[in-house]
Amino acid sequence: MAVTPQCVVALSWTLKDTLGEELDVLEEPVEFLVGGNDLLGKIEEALQGHVAGDTLDLHLEPLDAFGDYDDQLLFLEPRDRFPEQLEEGMGFEGLPPGCNPAAPRDRLFFVSDIYPDHVVLDGNHPLAGIAIRIHLKLHAVREATEEEIGQGTLGAGFFRTQLDVTDPAQSPPVPPTLH
Repeated sequence: MAVTPQCVVALSWTLKDTLGEELDVLEEPVEFLVGGNDLLGKIEEALQGHVAGDTLDLHLEPLDAFGDYDDQLLFLEPRDRFPEQLEEGMGFEGLPPGCNPAAPRDRLFFVSDIYPDHVVLDGNHPLAGIAIRIHLKLHAVREATEEEIGQGTLGAGFFRTQLDVTDPAQSPPVPPTLH
């Protein structure tokens, strides 16, 4: 079966920056929904028509990958709002109560710096602003089930920094995004 606009693919990859530094390796194949929220649009486009066993080498500029870096997504918050055990790189789904009310609630935030009285949180994807090279291997292709299509994802959140938000005050609900 060839990749179609709505199917499931099993992929492995090596992700590098433009200088060739390895950023991520997915050695064991993971399933992703094509036509949902699992993959970046340029990856989905490139996969169309390919079959199991094919490999692809892609170069993605930040706009097509994880977006440009947005310094408006940096927040300095009081240290006492966070758990005692806190490390750089830890992620939070939204900011804890009592933090900046202007911060988006539907985003993953990563701890970038820890000071005695404050914590710096970054709502950008860790690879925002970086052009990437990705070597993909397509291990398998299958038809997506109606349930998978309805969910819009198989749950592999590598490409996501925004969360599904169910808030009755928001109509329609905030959709998940990939960067």
